[in-house]
Amino acid sequence: MKKIGILFGKENTFPQAFIDRVNEKKVKNIVAEAVSIDMVEQAKPTDYAVIIDRISQDVPFYRAYLKNAAISGTAVINNPFWWSADEKFFNNALAEKVGVPVPKTFILPTSHRPPDTDENSFRNMKFPFAWERMFDTIGFPAYMKPHDGGGWKSVYRVVNAEDLWKKHAETEQLVMMLQEEINFTEYFRCYVLDTDNVHIMQYEPRNPHHLRYVIDGPPVKQELLDLVKKYAIRLNKALGYDFNTVEFAIRDGIPYAIDFCNPAPDADINSVGQDNFDWIVENAANMAIAKAKQFKKDKMNLTWGTFVKDQITGKRTTFK
Repeated sequence: MKKIGILFGKENTFPQAFIDRVNEKKVKNIVAEAVSIDMVEQAKPTDYAVIIDRISQDVPFYRAYLKNAAISGTAVINNPFWWSADEKFFNNALAEKVGVPVPKTFILPTSHRPPDTDENSFRNMKFPFAWERMFDTIGFPAYMKPHDGGGWKSVYRVVNAEDLWKKHAETEQLVMMLQEEINFTEYFRCYVLDTDNVHIMQYEPRNPHHLRYVIDGPPVKQELLDLVKKYAIRLNKALGYDFNTVEFAIRDGIPYAIDFCNPAPDADINSVGQDNFDWIVENAANMAIAKAKQFKKDKMNLTWGTFVKDQITGKRTTFK
């Protein structure tokens, strides 16, 4: 029997719906359940062929458990080794390299010194920093956000340099990035499963959280939807995420990737709505079952993006 487990925290609607949908399919020798952990010993395998990870970003113990599981063959979704190394600023740089438009972005020094550092720790940094050149490139208003954060935490809209200094001081030891504001006419959030299964949702990030997913929105040109899908796949192929969301802001007909590092994305029925919820439950169940069928004991069953694989093969992946 091959087990599919789901590891989760506070969320209530998606985990049980996922478990129920996998089991309703009655696939021979495959069963789904909530992950149960009573002990973690190094290099010892788990009972699971597949684990859907929805919480390890908040619980370091779970991240250690998942890495230990992966080294013995469990297909962890998403890859815990890559997720530990990933960050938004790097993602933006990678997007540029694979030909996906992104807002102009700079990384900023921290407002407060990190622990156990003094002025000598920064002897490689020029003073004054080239703030004016950054401001001229980005323009105002702009957005300031953590370079490795998520969940819209510590995100600021800044309208001028003085506003930036004031808000930057509040971030203390967070490493922030400054990003061009994209005045968009349309906005999309896309579920992307198994790197290339895309579900495009009209989205309004300026609305309250429970009203962001647009129902019965205005018609969208198919050419634009095709381009959004193309870019979503390109990003996830490069990153290697099996379960992600990608957000695009449309300016002058060009989709700009705004947020595309969400490996435990919102899947709660109360925020995404019934239709989107049904899609993610059904397709996540199908993906997990396929991963379980492909499972090979004592082999690495993780997904790796082209960015990593290209470093091993010495060949550069080209995207169409």
